Amino acid sequence: MTEPSIEVDNVSLAYRLARDQAGTMKEFAIRLLKRQVVYESLWALDGVSFQVAKGEVLGVIGPNGAGKSTLLKLLAGVLYPTAGRVVVRGLVSPMIEVSGGMNPEMTGRENIVLFGTLLGRSPQHMQERIQPIAEWAGLVDFLDTPLRNYSTGMTSRLGFAIATDIKPEILLVDEVLSVGDEHFKRKSTQRMQDLMDGGTTVVLVSHVLPTIRAMADRVLWMERGRIKMLGDANEVVDAYRASV
Repeated sequence: MTEPSIEVDNVSLAYRLARDQAGTMKEFAIRLLKRQVVYESLWALDGVSFQVAKGEVLGVIGPNGAGKSTLLKLLAGVLYPTAGRVVVRGLVSPMIEVSGGMNPEMTGRENIVLFGTLLGRSPQHMQERIQPIAEWAGLVDFLDTPLRNYSTGMTSRLGFAIATDIKPEILLVDEVLSVGDEHFKRKSTQRMQDLMDGGTTVVLVSHVLPTIRAMADRVLWMERGRIKMLGDANEVVDAYRASV
């Protein structure tokens, strides 16, 4: 039997927050040196367990603050669990934040190489892929423009084009398909469909329930850091809509 692409085993993650907020950095530093800062734990995830099979598309839904983005960051290796175990098998392309990994002071051309390198590809390979990536994103005329001058839609097109330029074994997507104009949404959705048809494992976080219903094999519904429901996409989406 083929091993699952993703295994999440009884995972919990706590953020450490200062209970008493100091008025200034100086005041906070003084309290810290005197060991007067009291911390409390905010549990973003609490006892989460599931698996994602190779080639499966798992949708993740839930209200704001449910732990969806935190879960994706764990899968991407950006965060580490406080307890439990996360196993990810395969080359991962994360699309967790539209501009994550990009430098606003660098040009589009430079960011293609930078972001691609951060995703594990060689600088030489990324140099060769600059033109095709820019053409797909519709940004050829802006390659030598600093990213700070890009609109949010332009930045999302560039990031998505870089992340999906090669076929990743695992693709993590957080609301990227809801950013940009209608042409980009159709184009990016089609590329996502092509990746899924080719066997890429996808974890897709979105508030757009029709997209989740259409693309996901199963859906994970999260509430307050815990799994509320996990199962058939239509059944979970229907239950979630009924609850809200």
